[in-house]
Amino acid sequence: MIVYEEAPGPVVRAGELDLNGRRIAARAFACAGEAGPPAFRFDPVERRIVPRRASGALAVGPVSPRSWSAAFAKTAAGPVIVEGACREEEVRGVYLAASEGALDSGRGVYLLDPPPAGLPGAGAERRDGPPARVAVFTWAPGETGPDPAALEAVRLRGIPAGVAWPVIPGWTDGPAFFRPYLEAARAAGAGFALPLAPAGTPEFRRFAVEARGAVDPAAAEAFFDRMHHSPWEEEIPGAVQAARAAADFLGLSPLPPRPAAPSEPPGNWRAASRLEEAAAGSHDEHRAARLQAAVRWIDSCARDLGAIHREGNFSRAFPFGPELAREAESALAEAAP
Repeated sequence: MIVYEEAPGPVVRAGELDLNGRRIAARAFACAGEAGPPAFRFDPVERRIVPRRASGALAVGPVSPRSWSAAFAKTAAGPVIVEGACREEEVRGVYLAASEGALDSGRGVYLLDPPPAGLPGAGAERRDGPPARVAVFTWAPGETGPDPAALEAVRLRGIPAGVAWPVIPGWTDGPAFFRPYLEAARAAGAGFALPLAPAGTPEFRRFAVEARGAVDPAAAEAFFDRMHHSPWEEEIPGAVQAARAAADFLGLSPLPPRPAAPSEPPGNWRAASRLEEAAAGSHDEHRAARLQAAVRWIDSCARDLGAIHREGNFSRAFPFGPELAREAESALAEAAP
């Protein structure tokens, strides 16, 4: 049995987080807790498999977008992610309230596994310019493809959507898994696919083995040996590249679009998005770190950088050197009216 308890306030966790190269400034949990189906879920931010209890308590956040907006206002500027949908969203409306609160606080928002009842009404999403919301649907152990009805619900509202899964050796790392999974995602309307290297921690190994045994008992023993007695971490980069190549062949982007705040200047959004993409594609860790720092600076900048660029003053205001300034200015020029 699932017990829904009223949380004392919004559950928002601040921190510099990452979704396959896209910056996230905070996570919001509409319903906090790990109870109810599925028995295991994949967290694409921490890249781990999370076990869930069949019964237990969930802390339900407020239904007031204003409460969520006030909580987000205490965190660093930048896009946020809303997650933790409950099965009673149609009655409670808390997931929708959290996402509306994110927009009201001046942020773009990623929606993690959004339920249809937690989506805005038809016509709420703008049809021109960058999206304010981006939906990410995650794989759960035992699934062979995303839920087409869930993807259809976001498509009808004009919200870009895609899928994410962990590349697990001997399970989800080969074409036998990812080709039909990607084909099903594309057929359902996905625009991007995120094959993610899992966290190589003892906790990940343990829960991966438990999850595999729960959905495929015949493979449990061999999978246990693979996870605990082989250097599988060395195989992951190549497996991720193979999955990305398969996604690219189907026209699926390797990155989600960056959601834009409702009042965000288009140049700021485009420059931050461009620098995120450059960081995600860089093999130089120092350069990637500088690009990510530049994105944080743009997110926290209250000025219209496009206007500063048109005045010829961007390189004076931008504190990350001429090379990164040129990359940002090329994006600002593209966004110019």
